[in-house]
Amino acid sequence: MTTSRRRLVALTVAATLAVLAALGATGGALVLYGGFYNVASTRPHFQWVHSLLEIGMQQSVRRHARDIVPPASASPATIARGAGLYRDNCVVCHGAPGVAQGDIGQSMQPVPGPLADAARRWRPNELYWITRHGIKMSGMPAWEYHLSDQDIWTVAGFLVALPALSPGAYAALIEQAGPTQRAARPEHATANAERGRLALTQYACNACHVIPGVTGPDTMVGPPLRDLHARQYIAGGLPNNAASLTQWIREPQRVRPQSAMPAMGVTESDARDIAAYLLQP
Repeated sequence: MTTSRRRLVALTVAATLAVLAALGATGGALVLYGGFYNVASTRPHFQWVHSLLEIGMQQSVRRHARDIVPPASASPATIARGAGLYRDNCVVCHGAPGVAQGDIGQSMQPVPGPLADAARRWRPNELYWITRHGIKMSGMPAWEYHLSDQDIWTVAGFLVALPALSPGAYAALIEQAGPTQRAARPEHATANAERGRLALTQYACNACHVIPGVTGPDTMVGPPLRDLHARQYIAGGLPNNAASLTQWIREPQRVRPQSAMPAMGVTESDARDIAAYLLQP
């Protein structure tokens, strides 16, 4: 084949690929903006889509959790505490031996199935990683900002024991656990803006506010938080500094009783981190 012939073939292939890419992009835009894709939870994914997402999730978890070293095997007391934490935070979506999922868990898509076989499919370090970081586009939340690291390992330890539990054994563990208080997360001595950026998503601040650098909806519920450092006052009269912003984040109703902004249970340390992020120039 001559040089000119090879060049013609290469140009033809490139042109064909470009046309196919343009057609694919046009078709995708038509489906997206035409509203043809049904996002209703009453219309589950096609099975091949569900399976593809499941494979991608499994491989991602295994990659990101591969260097995490789990602690020693959980003691009976730790497993009982894990059962209590699981009852309080997980049963509504995943159910338990002899306990059905709540209405929310039953209706979600993809469905958050029972975890009776979780330890057969996941290693302890992977169960910890999933609980700590959550899974995007699945409804599985990240518990990093809502449970201490020790409690996350405690839940993972319970999940390891879960496959062997009968309904009666699970009920006995729940009775042994009794009321379960979450352990306090450690406080950081100094504020950190990058931790604050993550905290803004974990306390759902981006559900009401447009925040520069934080992914979220184009919402108008609360005022946008851009250029906050340049404002003289915040919350209708507080001097704009880190201490005032921290107080406002933690106790908005105490600062302004008529404000629609709710208290989100933000810890002192997390509020300082959020303030550090929002007050960056």
